[in-house]
Amino acid sequence: MQSRAFRRGCLWACLALAASGFAQEGYPLTGTWSGDWGATATQRTHLTLVMSWDGKNVTGILNPGPHSTPLASVFVDVSNWTVRIEADAKDASGKPVHIAAQGRLDDLGSYHRTLTGTWSEGTAKGDFKVTRE
Repeated sequence: MQSRAFRRGCLWACLALAASGFAQEGYPLTGTWSGDWGATATQRTHLTLVMSWDGKNVTGILNPGPHSTPLASVFVDVSNWTVRIEADAKDASGKPVHIAAQGRLDDLGSYHRTLTGTWSEGTAKGDFKVTRE
């Protein structure tokens, strides 16, 4: 027969292990997110976001690589888990274009959470969905 103290100790050990697993995951937006955006279901543009939290701000890059764009601002409203992202990029001809996205975080308990919402790039508007890898 196991003692009450032993069972209580096992329970605390399991809770501590579970809590440390959640703590390792970090800030909800930290990580690499991939998906697409577009005006219709068939007209889509691939999208990759890499974001990190420095303890005060979320910073990041849109489409890492030779033509990457730094994120100008990322705002998170934790009361309803909505996110607003803005960046200033260049279009294919080299002209400046403003990018604005507003979305909602879903599946917060999952490592592969999603961010979905509206996307605008210059005059083009559509929806987007990215999943954290």
